[in-house]
Amino acid sequence: MPEHAAASRLCFSGLCFLLQILLILLFAVLVRYSPEGSPEPCPPQLNCSHRSQDPNFLQPRFQDVHVQLLLSFGLLVAFLSRYGPGSAAIIILITVFSIQWAVLMQGMLFFFLSGKISVGAQSMVSADFCTAAVLISTGAVLGRVSPVQMLLLALLEVTLGTLHEFILLRLLGVSDSGGSLTVHTFGAYFGLMVSRVLYQPHKDKRKREEQQDKGHHKDVFAVVGTIYLWIFWPSFTSTTAAHHDGENWAVLNSYFSLVASTVSTFILSPVLHEESTPRMVQLQDATLAAVAVMGMAGEMLLTPFGALIAGFLVGLITPLGFRFFTPVLHSKLKIQDTCGVHNTHGLPGVLGALLGTLLTLLATADTFGYRLELLFPLVTQGSRTVTDQALIQLSALLLTLLFATLGGCITGTILKINVPRCCADTQYKESPGLQEVKLGTVGKKGFLGLRQRQGLGIFLQLPPLAAAFR
Repeated sequence: MPEHAAASRLCFSGLCFLLQILLILLFAVLVRYSPEGSPEPCPPQLNCSHRSQDPNFLQPRFQDVHVQLLLSFGLLVAFLSRYGPGSAAIIILITVFSIQWAVLMQGMLFFFLSGKISVGAQSMVSADFCTAAVLISTGAVLGRVSPVQMLLLALLEVTLGTLHEFILLRLLGVSDSGGSLTVHTFGAYFGLMVSRVLYQPHKDKRKREEQQDKGHHKDVFAVVGTIYLWIFWPSFTSTTAAHHDGENWAVLNSYFSLVASTVSTFILSPVLHEESTPRMVQLQDATLAAVAVMGMAGEMLLTPFGALIAGFLVGLITPLGFRFFTPVLHSKLKIQDTCGVHNTHGLPGVLGALLGTLLTLLATADTFGYRLELLFPLVTQGSRTVTDQALIQLSALLLTLLFATLGGCITGTILKINVPRCCADTQYKESPGLQEVKLGTVGKKGFLGLRQRQGLGIFLQLPPLAAAFR
C-alpha cells in the first residue's frame, strides 16, 4: 500500500509537471499580445464580428467571469459534505489548466494572426467560457475520477469543445453569446456521457448515499457560492453579448430570470419536500438554471415579462427533474450525476436554445432595429432569411447534443482504459487512513469532528482522490 500511494503521487505530480512544461513551451512559440486594444481597426483575421472589441467594456466583465469560475463553481462543488473543500482544490487545478489549454486551442481557431495566437481580454473571456463547460462536466463525475483523470478529461473536452464552438459560431453563424449550447448544454451532456461510460454498478449504492447527503447537508459553501452567482452571473451572460443596448438586454433578462426562478423554488419546495423553506442547495440549483436558460435568448428581444416567464418555468422544471428524472438516470440509464448537472445545466440549456430559436423568428428590422446586424449579420446581408437562421439555431441544438454525446463517450472510454495503468486509485481501494476514519466514526457529527481534527486528512473523504494526495 505505501508503494502504491507513492506511485500514485509521482504519477500525478509528473503529469502536472509535463503538462505545464508543454504549455510554457507552446506559449513561448505561439502566443503574443493581441492588437485588439490598439487604435487601429480590428484585423479581419480575428473573430471580431460579434464580440465587443472595446477594452474598457471587456476588462471589468472579464474579471467578473474569472471570479465566477474560481469562486462560484469552486464553492458549488464543495457543498457535498462527503468531498468537502478537497473538491474545491481540484476544481481550481482543473480551472488553471483548462484556461491555459483553452487559450491555445481557441487561439488556433479564433485568434490566429500572422502565425501567432493573439491574447487579450477577448481571448481570455473565450477561454473562461470554455473552462466553464469543463467545470460543468466535472460536476457529473465528481467523486468517481482521480485528479489524473480530471486533467485528461479537461484536456480532451477543451479540444472538442473548441472545435464544437468553432463549427457553431464561425461556420454556422449561430447566435449563442451566453453559452446555452456551447457552455451549459455541451458541458452537461458531455459529463453525463463520461459518467455513463465510467458507470460501476457496485458503487451505485454509494452514489445514492452521496445524493441524499447532498440534500440534507447545510453548508456555508452553498450559501456563499449562490451569492456569488447572483452577483456575477449577469456579467457572465452579457460579456460576449452584442454591444450597446443588446448588452443591457442580457443583463436585465438575466436578473428577471433569476428572481422568477427563485420564487418558483419557494412555491414548489413545500410540495415536493417536507421542509416549508427550501434548502440553500435548492436555491443554488434555481440560480444556475435561471441563467442557463438565458444563454442564447438573453440578448434577444425577450422582454422583461418574457424573462420572468422563462425563469419561472425553469425554476419549476429543475426541482421536478431532481425529484422524478434523476432516479430514472440512475436506475434506467445507469448515469450517476453527482451534482445534478442535467437538471441545472442540461435541461435549462436545451430550453434556452429552444427559446432562442423561437425569438429568432421574431428577428426583424422593426423589432430588433440596428441590433439585428449585431446578432444576425448574415440575415442583414441577405445571405439568409429569418426562417433559415431559426432552423440553423435549432439544428445547432441537435449538433451540440450529438457532439457532446460522442465526445463524452470517447473521453470516458479513454479514461476507463488507459488511466488505471497509471493511477489505480480509481478503483476505490481504501487506504489504512480511510479505514481508520471509518473505525473512528460515531454518527455524522463524530465523523465531521474527526475530519476537522485531522486537518489535511480531509482528502481521506475523497476515495478516488485520496491516494494522489497522501
